[in-house]
Amino acid sequence: MQFEDQISGILRRHEGRKGALLPILNDVQAALGHVPATAVPLIAEALNLSRAEVHGVVTFYHDLKPAPADLPVVKLCRAEACQARGVEALAPVFEADERIQVETVYCLGLCASGPSAMVGDRVFARLDEAGAKKLIGEVAA
Repeated sequence: MQFEDQISGILRRHEGRKGALLPILNDVQAALGHVPATAVPLIAEALNLSRAEVHGVVTFYHDLKPAPADLPVVKLCRAEACQARGVEALAPVFEADERIQVETVYCLGLCASGPSAMVGDRVFARLDEAGAKKLIGEVAA
């Protein structure tokens, strides 16, 4: 499917919806892995917004990426509950591996089963060093 067709399909799904900008941007991110600059004018026109308004939202939210990631992204929870369960001892395992990109997040909603991490829409809980290495091996392969 062509890029413009994907964007058009996403825009059609949200047609007439109030407050559709973030849901549209999230759908574009999910479909393409990022929100390309060439999508901004299409989205702006569909929502009767300026390009600057759409660009401002894309650059404000850290989960919306203007370009595809060079490496697989592992979101590592470093909130208090995961800290209490040992994430700080695991962080160097993730950070030392050059095959992945580590992003810190502050809650994946798994406080009782941390330390936890997320790759795409997959969540990994109760991580220990062996589990961290296994996760890295899976996503970096």
